[in-house]
Amino acid sequence: MSFLKALLFPPPPSIFVSAMSVISFTSLAIAGASEVMGRHLRYSKFWDAAGGAGLGVKQIRISSRAGMLLIYAPAMIAAVAAPFAVPGLLDGVRSQLVTAAVAIHFAKRVLEVLFLHSYSGQMILDSIITISLSYFLFAVTVIYSQHLVQNTPEPAVNSTYVGVVLFLVGISGNFYHHYLLSRLRAKGEKVYKMPKGGLFGWVICPHYLFEITIFIGISLMSQTVYSLSFTLGSTAYLLGRSHVTRRWYLTKFEDFPKDVKALVPYVF
Repeated sequence: MSFLKALLFPPPPSIFVSAMSVISFTSLAIAGASEVMGRHLRYSKFWDAAGGAGLGVKQIRISSRAGMLLIYAPAMIAAVAAPFAVPGLLDGVRSQLVTAAVAIHFAKRVLEVLFLHSYSGQMILDSIITISLSYFLFAVTVIYSQHLVQNTPEPAVNSTYVGVVLFLVGISGNFYHHYLLSRLRAKGEKVYKMPKGGLFGWVICPHYLFEITIFIGISLMSQTVYSLSFTLGSTAYLLGRSHVTRRWYLTKFEDFPKDVKALVPYVF
């Protein structure tokens, strides 16, 4: 606890930020556990494989590309618009870095959707709204939380620039492994293949590992309780998601290497 006190700003006097700190961690951790138990968000091959597409309830579906844009674009817009909506938001270097990191992260995802990834299926609208709202609230809350602590004493341990380095490592590694995934199948091809290259020889979800690194980097730049709670919740979710991904590959491919872990080389 003493280390956390040295590393984090005191929680700001905001009911909204305090509530979001609890809600973000709890909802993401529950979502991760739900993935492991077979209750998947309705946008993935895991849900379809479990027979989700055959439910009798009529669902609104849109193309996967449009769905992914709806997931990431609101958070990107919120981060880009925040300096214009909140006077004095960019007065401090820390606030500038956090706001820029959030904007860059979601702008990268939007550009990947538009120009990198190939999509052939559809997504369920209610799952799109759930995920989009989660990312939008993250962008708004992490930036607003940073604004609230601008004039309070700095934490004893300044991890800002360590966070910048981790963020850059995370976003580079995440993009590289998304690039490898995008090159797995030829145009028009729909068959699933085992990914290769990069860290795929050690873990099946290195893109998730680097996404966690991105959020750790933002947390170390921000040093707020909210950013830490979201990072812990996201880590819990991606642990569950990567576990399910590895389990899916084991059932899909008889020659899947048993020594390839889910998320962390040699560990998990």
